[in-house]
Amino acid sequence: MVSGVLLTDASIHVYWLTGATWPARDPHSLSLAVLNVDVPFTPPVLVPLVVSLVGAAACVWLSTRAVPGSWGRIAAAGTYAVAAGLLVRGAAGLVWSLGIGADRAMPFYWLNLVLYTPLCLALGTAALLVARDGARGSVPPGARRRPPSPRRMADFLRDR
Repeated sequence: MVSGVLLTDASIHVYWLTGATWPARDPHSLSLAVLNVDVPFTPPVLVPLVVSLVGAAACVWLSTRAVPGSWGRIAAAGTYAVAAGLLVRGAAGLVWSLGIGADRAMPFYWLNLVLYTPLCLALGTAALLVARDGARGSVPPGARRRPPSPRRMADFLRDR
């Protein structure tokens, strides 16, 4: 779920790379509705966001798989970072929902209150659970983890 939402967000940013401004009428309105500040929706701004969102989606997706070794640890660390980023954004959204730093008459205030903040808090919590489960070594349904070899198990038990 988290990966899908992140990829959808990346797709929207790719759409904006074409110069389209939906759902706003112009780039200025889009920037104010999405960010609450006037920022250009240009390739130097959007391309790094798209790359970050795709990388974040990959980390979360890999964390839901039984990926052994370094790649599994990298995916878990990336998923923790995704969770932290989303939860920090959600916390900032709670502050903005109090009217601090956001004008209640602007579209951003209402989009933040109804969409951005709840989505960030829900996705951040979900990503945190995915990262935690991956760090504990849980295996998702349908995934198969190789059982430990008898020799490695014997070495483990002997060292205890």
